Amino acid sequence: LVEILHSTMTVQDICIHLGISRASYYRWKKNLMKDHPKRHLEKQIGTLCREHKYRYGYRKITAILKKRMCINHKTVQRIMQKNQWQCRVKVKKRKKDGQPYAVVDNILDRNFQSDRPLEKLVTDITYLPYGQKQLYLSSILDLYNGEVIAFTIGDKQDTAFVLDTLDQLPMLPENCVLHSDQGSVYTSYEYQKAVKTKGITMSMSRKGTPADNASIESFHSSLKSETFYLNSINRTTPAIVERTVIEYIHYYNNIRIQTKLNNQSPINYRQLAV
Repeated sequence: LVEILHSTMTVQDICIHLGISRASYYRWKKNLMKDHPKRHLEKQIGTLCREHKYRYGYRKITAILKKRMCINHKTVQRIMQKNQWQCRVKVKKRKKDGQPYAVVDNILDRNFQSDRPLEKLVTDITYLPYGQKQLYLSSILDLYNGEVIAFTIGDKQDTAFVLDTLDQLPMLPENCVLHSDQGSVYTSYEYQKAVKTKGITMSMSRKGTPADNASIESFHSSLKSETFYLNSINRTTPAIVERTVIEYIHYYNNIRIQTKLNNQSPINYRQLAV
């Protein structure tokens, strides 16, 4: 207000109308300028939290800020707590059931580290019970960089459904391993034949041990937690469910940073490695 009226009135006259002393005004202005860097930092943190829809905790927000400034994680944590900008994702787990039809050896054996792209792949199906009818998501993830390299959304959990996902895979190197659970779609004759035709070595989790396929389980958990659970979506249209999943997978592959990838997104990590 002082700056607006300063062209027509003196600071002294403005302060008299506001009922404050001239010294009080200048003292307030000095303190305001002193706090400007703090307010600017707070604004940046708030913008990042909103951009990522409160999916990131203070560690990931700090990692992003460190690319442009020197910042302590405790400062970021304090600002996020003060403004209630903490990560709002709550992980929800589901119990897997179903009887295996046939199994192969667990070649992967929880060794989720990979040094080359398309060397170790993991696949699974998850439920999407948020529309007017239940949908399913079949996805294949590359353990090299955690990138989702193939996925299919459908309303039937049959062999054709997972074969569609398998057919999306690019040319694969020799000795590529594809790991899954013991679901009947993966142990079916048609799926095993298609896997062998592509020159893939199949690996399967032990019965009742979802931790053997923890990487893909974690991705599906993140997808639901950071979209449907975060936005309290319990019932919507199948089209919105499908669009939500497609948009999240694009976000997950291209934007969402991962600590294990040196705070890069999966695709950025792969491109930098090349």
